Amino acid sequence: MRKAVTLAAVALTSTLALGAAAPVFAADASPSPSSSHNASSSDSSASLRLSVASGKPGAEVKVTVKAPQGSTALSVSSKALEDVRLSPAGDGTWTGTAKIAKVADGNYGVSLTGTAPDGGKLQATAQLTVRAETPPPAPTSSLKLSADSGRPGDKVGVTIRTAADAKNAYVTSDAFGGRVDLKSDGHGTWTGTAVVAKGVKTGYYGVHAFAGGKEFDTVKFSTEAGGGGKPDVKPVTPLKPSEHKTPKGSVNTGQAPADTAAAAGTAEATTHA
Repeated sequence: MRKAVTLAAVALTSTLALGAAAPVFAADASPSPSSSHNASSSDSSASLRLSVASGKPGAEVKVTVKAPQGSTALSVSSKALEDVRLSPAGDGTWTGTAKIAKVADGNYGVSLTGTAPDGGKLQATAQLTVRAETPPPAPTSSLKLSADSGRPGDKVGVTIRTAADAKNAYVTSDAFGGRVDLKSDGHGTWTGTAVVAKGVKTGYYGVHAFAGGKEFDTVKFSTEAGGGGKPDVKPVTPLKPSEHKTPKGSVNTGQAPADTAAAAGTAEATTHA
């Protein structure tokens, strides 16, 4: 064993004397510190910020990107944003504006991608909530009649309630002879009086209600012809004596004809027999 160690020492001495590279034996090797850079670990050096956290379609959003100076291919994309364009603002800052796209309500991700000066990838994300404005519900218009039936000449009160800014309100019906305009109180209530037409026939008629020039409802109205007065019936009067008709061949005595009386007497005699 000692002989082998001696030979190795002699060989090493000879090698150093000749100026050759000395081999490193496994038993004497030790790891050296590494200073290599991981090119794909630059994500934390970039940031993405939006001027708002939520908005409605069509609203403008300002985008701010922070990244190492000299970064390239910076791009911001999202389904919720339209055409984001960035411009350098100096000191490693890029800015841009975009409009919120017409998308369904919900939460959307916004992504930044790019390349760092050392070739590493840049990535950052943000969130944007889209909330479309819900239009106010359209005012509900209503029609009310003071009666649902009538005779010619009857008056019927009409009331329409609708939007306060409506320019007009009226009803039309053959039962009323056509159109009946109403007056506004300035707060969405329109009133007026309709008169059942004189020549109306008995039956059912539609009353069409309009507000702002648009029809919104139709109700049924029944009519009874005759105007509701007493029937025109003349009383029966007895005939005057001079108006009695005298049968031919007889005298108007107020008694039954002779042949009729004779026949009645014969029938009575037969019965008693």
